[in-house]
Amino acid sequence: MQTENYIYFFTSCGFFIGLMFSLLNFSGPWDILLYSGAITLFFYLFIHIVVINFMDLSKLNNLMFNKKEHEEISEYFIKELDFRESKLDAILSDIEKMNRAYKVEKEYHNSVEKDGESHKQAA
Repeated sequence: MQTENYIYFFTSCGFFIGLMFSLLNFSGPWDILLYSGAITLFFYLFIHIVVINFMDLSKLNNLMFNKKEHEEISEYFIKELDFRESKLDAILSDIEKMNRAYKVEKEYHNSVEKDGESHKQAA
C-alpha cells in the first residue's frame, strides 16, 4: 500500500473522529469547526510522522515486486492471447462462411419449392 493511501485514510478518519468529538462536547458552530479542524490537523501531522519514521517503501517495493519477472510473464500472456485471438478469428470466419452457404442453400430450396407450387397451380 502506498504512503499516500495511509495519509488520506488517517486524515479522513481524523476528520470524522474530530467531528464526532466536537458534536458531542460543543454546541457552538465555531467551536465545532475549530476543534474538528484541530483534530484533523493532528491526525494529518501524526500520520506524516509515522510514515517518515516507519515506512521506507522504496526498499519494500524492490523486495516485493520483481519488474523483470513481471514483464516476462506479461509478454507470455500477451503472446498467448494473440494466438488464441487468431484461432477465434479463424473459427468465426469459418462460421460466417457456413452461415452464408446455408442461407444460399435455403434461398435456393425456397425458390425451387415456389416454382414447383406455381406449376401445380397452373396445371
